[in-house]
Amino acid sequence: MAQATFAALQVLVGISPVRRASGLARAVRDLRKNLKSLRDPYRPELHYMRGPGPKWHEKHAGESASGF
Repeated sequence: MAQATFAALQVLVGISPVRRASGLARAVRDLRKNLKSLRDPYRPELHYMRGPGPKWHEKHAGESASGF
């Protein structure tokens, strides 16, 4: 009886079991994504390029600094 009453209440309020399940699945997916990002060892800020190296400077030695 309690389950039937709860199901009827869900229908009246507009919360279907399918909608509730998809919301739970979305929450689990988001939680997994957030946990994965916390464990991800890749940190792009450690691999940034600092600018042109000596080979680039050798190749472009005769050009002006403005680039035109």
